[in-house]
Amino acid sequence: MTMKKKQLFGTNGVRGVTGEMMTPELVLKIGMSLGTIRSGTFAVGCDTRTSGPALVHAVKAGLLATGQNVVELGILPTPALQYIVKNHYDGGIVITASHNPPEYNGVKVIEADGTEMSDEEIITLEETLFAETFSVVGWDKVGRETSEPDGIQEYIDGVINQFGPGTCAGMTVAVDPGSGPACRTTQEILTSLGCRVFSINSQMDGTFPGRLPEPSPEGLKPLADLVFATGAAFGVAHDGDADRAVFIDDTGAYLEENEEFALMQYHVCKNKPGLVVTPVSTSMRVEDVAAMTNCRVHYTKVGSISVARTMMALAAAGEPVVFGGEGNGGLIFPEHQHCRDGGMTAAAMASLLKSEGKTLSELRTMLPPRHMIKDKIFTDNIPGLLEQVQLAFAEDEQDLTDGIRINRENCWALFRPSGTEPFMRLYVEAAKEEEAQAFCDEIMAVIGPKEN
Repeated sequence: MTMKKKQLFGTNGVRGVTGEMMTPELVLKIGMSLGTIRSGTFAVGCDTRTSGPALVHAVKAGLLATGQNVVELGILPTPALQYIVKNHYDGGIVITASHNPPEYNGVKVIEADGTEMSDEEIITLEETLFAETFSVVGWDKVGRETSEPDGIQEYIDGVINQFGPGTCAGMTVAVDPGSGPACRTTQEILTSLGCRVFSINSQMDGTFPGRLPEPSPEGLKPLADLVFATGAAFGVAHDGDADRAVFIDDTGAYLEENEEFALMQYHVCKNKPGLVVTPVSTSMRVEDVAAMTNCRVHYTKVGSISVARTMMALAAAGEPVVFGGEGNGGLIFPEHQHCRDGGMTAAAMASLLKSEGKTLSELRTMLPPRHMIKDKIFTDNIPGLLEQVQLAFAEDEQDLTDGIRINRENCWALFRPSGTEPFMRLYVEAAKEEEAQAFCDEIMAVIGPKEN
């Protein structure tokens, strides 16, 4: 039996341009759909986008109209809402488009355990939405709305308590929240840990005047300049909803996200060997670090929800799961919560440097060299191309967890469909650039020329 597929929601919620695909009407229906298939009290929050208030009111109206209670949390990072939901509520909705440009907005649905709603449940929600079989209640059963604008402090304290106040005393850090909701959290977290904090783009502004919500090496040049000018140990920047963190080292150089994952894995596993969970798209550096620290790696499908739920399932089965996440700056610390958390990642980087007694630029040199190539293959024949690649590389070791991952000694390639658009993603990694390019050329020869 073939499982139904999501139609509206992608890998991380539903997103679109405000006023076009993303409208208050659609968000109202999402709220009514959730309130039809679930009951209880739901927390609602948003990032700093200018369209946030309109869409927050729409989703609250949908929940209230179906008899559910709503708690308004205001502007806050997605992981902050997830932390609060996990501790207090039956679910939640955050209005955010994460790293997308300012004209976009979106919706993420959060389960009572703080994780994003599973594909199976999202399909049920979509069926209700498309059929418009909403359970709208009468006047005497409409839900109640309350407000908890200071609820964010519980999240901030939760991160600080993972390390202890003042544990990073004497460290200087540069922070770029990107005018997003991390303006309310990351500086306070690091200051409470004892850091001296300098900041840029630290006023909440949904037009994102300083840089786009996606923290790119080019967009973070002002942060690199701030690191250099202040003598900071590192710079940290967040995406639009602060579930990810990326770093600038003490020399002003961008720390590639797979290096970030590997260094944090090393920090966690050196003192607590166990199981690390990550998608098949993550760099082979995870295996390098696993060998250094006597830990094991478990691979999942691409997507933070797959990683989080696998971590929870393995822990429930008795496995010593100590760390997880993706090679895009989205790291998961299970002792804190099972979701990507940029504020927690920023604090963990300060802890890492304090405990190691080395600079970030020194630490990254301990990782073996790796070169990764990423490409997109636009096609209307995804199943056909997958079959071609699987047959052409039948003699190689293959992992079919998500698309096709071809594993060779000291190199690998992943060919998988995008979760949201009609194209294939190709990842190739090897120790040297020329080796990666040769493997990439070998795959492209099987696929054929790229479509324009």
